[in-house]
Amino acid sequence: MDNSENKKTASSFKDFKNKGLLKRFISYYKPHKRLFIMDMTAAFLVALIGIVYPIVTRSMLNDLIPNKNYRMIVIFGLLLLALYGIKMLLNFFIQYYGHVMGVRMQAQMRSDMFCHLQRLPYIFYDNNETGNIMSRMTNDLMEISELAHHGPEELIISSISVIVAFAYLCTINVYLTLIVFVCVPFMLIISLSLRKRMRNAFAESRKSIAKINASLENSISGIRVTKAYTNSAKETEKFEVGNGEFVAARKDAYKAMGQFFSGNTFVTDIFNVVVIIAGGLFLYKGTINFGDYSAFVVSVNIFLSPIRNLINFMEQYQSGVTGFERFAEIMDAEPEADTPGATDIENVKGHIRFEKVTYSYDGENEVLYDVSLDIKTGTKFALVGPSGGGKTTICHLIPHFYDVTSGQIFIDGREIHTVTLESLRKNIGIVQQDIYLFNASFKDNILYGNPGASEEEIISAAKRANIHDYIMSLPNGYDTEIGERGVRLSGGQKQRLSIARVFLKNPPILILDEATSALDNTTEILIQQALDDLCVGRTTLVVAHRLSTIKNADEIAVVSGGRITEQGTHEQLLAKDGTYADLYNLQFRASAEYQ
Repeated sequence: MDNSENKKTASSFKDFKNKGLLKRFISYYKPHKRLFIMDMTAAFLVALIGIVYPIVTRSMLNDLIPNKNYRMIVIFGLLLLALYGIKMLLNFFIQYYGHVMGVRMQAQMRSDMFCHLQRLPYIFYDNNETGNIMSRMTNDLMEISELAHHGPEELIISSISVIVAFAYLCTINVYLTLIVFVCVPFMLIISLSLRKRMRNAFAESRKSIAKINASLENSISGIRVTKAYTNSAKETEKFEVGNGEFVAARKDAYKAMGQFFSGNTFVTDIFNVVVIIAGGLFLYKGTINFGDYSAFVVSVNIFLSPIRNLINFMEQYQSGVTGFERFAEIMDAEPEADTPGATDIENVKGHIRFEKVTYSYDGENEVLYDVSLDIKTGTKFALVGPSGGGKTTICHLIPHFYDVTSGQIFIDGREIHTVTLESLRKNIGIVQQDIYLFNASFKDNILYGNPGASEEEIISAAKRANIHDYIMSLPNGYDTEIGERGVRLSGGQKQRLSIARVFLKNPPILILDEATSALDNTTEILIQQALDDLCVGRTTLVVAHRLSTIKNADEIAVVSGGRITEQGTHEQLLAKDGTYADLYNLQFRASAEYQ
């Protein structure tokens, strides 16, 4: 065996075991223990049956045929046929139920990962790309599934086959067996070297496929921009570059694959030559008879085949271990958890208070500095200021999407760390600029606000959001599918649908994070009417760039550079003639010039 590859596999197993991953991996077999035992038993029997053929061959050539014992020849033949029939059934069991076991383990891991992803904090998704997470949930788990199924089987079948075949060959002729065994390391070195080259080539091929997928996703997502700027030729040119790289990488991969399989075939042929020459000499000298020699030739392939399978298993093992390590990285990510002793908050009125809150996303660069706010129950409180000032961060801290670096946040006098996350978030409704809608019906998307709501409540929420009439104009009404991320809806319709969702949730605290900034003026006026209705009787925190929409707020705070620089009513801030006045006058002039 190639020494570096051997060390790599041994080191990989040691690391896998030391990290506790082996124990975690084995734990997924426990629910399928009975099926696993049956699968391994079947694999064991297949390995034993495999050695019967050369034994029968040797017996026939040395005894039955020379003694013309035709009756036993037929009996042995029928026995062999029966064993092969049993072997066929065992192989079916291994292939079918073994894969079923692997798929069940894969499904359990996928369920565990999905449930865990649901509990991970916002910061995890800030630092991990969706494509990366998807790859771990699909490709990596597929590699793990293959290892879970084929790994134990290959180890059992191949190991038993090698040991039994070697022992049997020794009973035929020890010296000839040792000659063959001495050649095995050369086979391993050549095979592992060629396999490593093939693995690297296919790794490059996978990279080129990833580039094509990324280019394709980018082009399809931006197809409207491409058409608007008539740049289809440019996109085709970019795609063909990646396509050409894929062809080149695939050629290298198939070249390496051809070298691997042709090289392995050549090594096997060399073994046959060695056996023929050495066996022929032994036969010439009379140290082995013709029957034993024939049985030896048959048995050599039974000895070599599992060795090749073990070589292939090492590659599968490394892929599966790598996949499980990547799976474990997700599973080991710290989930959101209630503070010990936290209890549900009930009868929320909506009084929000920040006391000297500081926050940093990375633990070094602070986004908020010593922020103190007092938002009274039932009031409309607005946050304004330049982009990147920290307004959205303040909004995200209230439902405890992120944990403050220092300071405290209170809801109705209760510090949010003493409140369970679920009860806290049930009392907060959020309408954002970037609306996420599910690829489902209008009804299902509205129901997301309160899954237990009745049909009447859904319709009432849609009416209050001014989208009921539009929904009823569609052939399937509330059962109409809206497409991926609501692709079949306009910006205003998406926003009204999200507002209907919040109406159905009916929370005492409402956060409007630039809810109308992406809409045109006419649509904004229509949406604003629904939002005004939504704000009635709730504590509302509004983030807005268009200051005209928050002139009537009970209080306005200017957030700049992570600090509260000004605070007061619209009139008070204009009178201060500071940042707010500058922003308002700038927008007023721009509006006047536009008109």
